[in-house]
Amino acid sequence: MLLDELQLPQNVPVTNIDKPLWSSPPILKLDYLRFMRAIAPLLLPYLKKRLLTVIRYPHGMYGESFYQKQCPDYAPEYVQTSNHEGTSFIVCNSAETLLWLSNQLAIEYHVPFQTVDSDFVSEIVFDLDPPSREFFSLAVKAAKELKRIFDSLQLTSFVKFSGNKGLQVYLPLEKETFTWEDTEQFNSFIAAFLVKQSPELFTVERLKKNRGNKLYVDYIQHRKGKTIIAPYSLRGNQSALVAAPLFWEEVEEGLDAENFTMEKVIQRIKRQGCPFSHFFETNNSSLKKIITDLKSKGHVF
Repeated sequence: MLLDELQLPQNVPVTNIDKPLWSSPPILKLDYLRFMRAIAPLLLPYLKKRLLTVIRYPHGMYGESFYQKQCPDYAPEYVQTSNHEGTSFIVCNSAETLLWLSNQLAIEYHVPFQTVDSDFVSEIVFDLDPPSREFFSLAVKAAKELKRIFDSLQLTSFVKFSGNKGLQVYLPLEKETFTWEDTEQFNSFIAAFLVKQSPELFTVERLKKNRGNKLYVDYIQHRKGKTIIAPYSLRGNQSALVAAPLFWEEVEEGLDAENFTMEKVIQRIKRQGCPFSHFFETNNSSLKKIITDLKSKGHVF
């Protein structure tokens, strides 16, 4: 009965559905599986053809977690893999694979910035990392400033809540076009420009002890082999928050990170739709000229 209620494929096992994963809010494994089944159509496009790293919480928030890159030997046949530098990564191309991982209590889903069939970059992401949730308003300020910059360059940007304490701003890229060298130069320039505009608020200092209460503009994370939390992935924090895509008009001073729980994210999708609905239709082809100008002149603005 519960299997039918969850509407899982018959070849996906379901075990220990009454296991408590969070105490506050109280969340059982069944609640988590229901969420993952509901969110699968929106989450899967960001996992497909990507080398997947998950963080598993076998006992929910009541025990230790661990990173998993290597596909285990006991994975069912429908779980696809791709070998990279000696590691057989899971490539989550199907709802069956996603829900099998969910039953294994893979809570966080992290993906690189390129697909397994390409050497080119798929998207640029700026990770806006305040010192704590108390300084979340700094992430709002930085994201809005990035949008202003990208609008002025006629680039279409998207924004999501990280699921933790910051925001992440995306630029989808034209396929098979941008190298890591291209994006690294652009990213470092944009980050430096942002800090120059508000040095009292933002920093590119990597050492936490040297940042004070400034927001860290993390462009270093956008490198080959690095990963970022996928849109709509749950996070393994005490509040069980979701890395939720946002509409730009929501990114204002009153934005409350605690609103992005599993239940509220599903409700907002039903009510408002997905803010990333046009993500894969956006290619920002004009960025090629911007990067060429940056290389030749040393500046964009």
